Amino acid sequence: MNAITDVQDGARPSTVDVPRSRWVQLVLGMVAMMAISSPQYVWALFVMPMKTSLDVSLSALQVTIALFSIFQCGFGPFHGYVASKLSSRQLALAGGLITGASWVLSSQVTSLPVLYFTYGVLSGIGTGFVYVAVVELMIQWFPDRRGLAIGMVSGSYGFGAVVTTFPVDSMIRASGYPTTLLTFGFILAAVIMLAALGMARPPLGWVQQNAAKASVLNAGTRSSTTAEMMRAPVFWVMFLAMSMVATGGLMAISQLGAFAKDFGITPQTTVIGLAALPLALTIDRIANGLTRPFFGWLSDQVGRENTMFFAFALEGIAIFALLKYGHNPVAFVLLTGLVFFGWGEIYSLFPSLQADLFGPKYAAKNFGVLLIATAVGSIFGGPMAALLYERTQSWSTVFYSVIALDFVAAILVLAAIKPMSRRWLARS
Repeated sequence: MNAITDVQDGARPSTVDVPRSRWVQLVLGMVAMMAISSPQYVWALFVMPMKTSLDVSLSALQVTIALFSIFQCGFGPFHGYVASKLSSRQLALAGGLITGASWVLSSQVTSLPVLYFTYGVLSGIGTGFVYVAVVELMIQWFPDRRGLAIGMVSGSYGFGAVVTTFPVDSMIRASGYPTTLLTFGFILAAVIMLAALGMARPPLGWVQQNAAKASVLNAGTRSSTTAEMMRAPVFWVMFLAMSMVATGGLMAISQLGAFAKDFGITPQTTVIGLAALPLALTIDRIANGLTRPFFGWLSDQVGRENTMFFAFALEGIAIFALLKYGHNPVAFVLLTGLVFFGWGEIYSLFPSLQADLFGPKYAAKNFGVLLIATAVGSIFGGPMAALLYERTQSWSTVFYSVIALDFVAAILVLAAIKPMSRRWLARS
């Protein structure tokens, strides 16, 4: 099949070579996701300079990244609603503009409440728009390779900041964080908006005609509205498990610069001649990028739940090893990478399982609700983790807490989510 006559709003003309077109959409989605990753994944580089400049506590400053996650993920239903009214191109363009503006405005901030709005609220809304637009696009274009496609774009989000980590770190050292925010704000906006200009939804009938190619492990036959999904018990167990695993990963993202200092990893600490912290951040981004397409592909082959169990257990083991051996600079760099490899796959596995169970038709709205789990994780992994550390003056309690959450989530997958998913698919 090379062309389909019916087209959706924002889709390409009917004469397009559809199989080739979807790989173009995948590349555009990957580029946009790489660009929107920096507000979350280089935040750790801004923490200590901002803490000093604004003269605030760590827990108060970390409210910023919690707000970011709340407005990126906690406002997911709003993003999904907007996505249902706009084309993917329009939504991604708006997201790119808002994201760039948030960094530009943050470069002028002199008080913490204003930073909460410019960096926390605006960046969260902008990146949320782009994220939902791209994931919805992949669900529609790749019904037969859903795990792989969502893994590729979400992996680009996890990996993308590897491109900006060292440049941002170098510019902060050379020119200060305000100049860095201003410069990269314009760069990020330009890249996202250029990628968005080429985005288009698939022709009508594409999903239905290609869904039959999907693995029997993942096949659902109907689409559920958001209200129907929220009445399904399996969704809420999924939501709980995703919140648990998100807590540990978001703790590592937001607190890495802080607990690195307690582990004895200073700006002067080097590994193979490179500063240890930005090197760790770079390896983390690579691992966070690779894990999503890898586990997404694996879940297409052996099932979502089996893959989840292995990945969540790996995450718990990795955080335990980091707590025990993270004082060694080489171990710190390698083990933080393993932590990210065991965590980042939630952004390919859970959206894929959700689309398997509840279908592609209402994917944007449904995915928006699921994203609230990340906002929950950001609250516990960000300011709550920092507050717990400030009360105990030790990262051990924080680490053991997230280790427990990871293993409980792994058990939930096999004990509850897997049988509940099979019953839901049998009924639908």
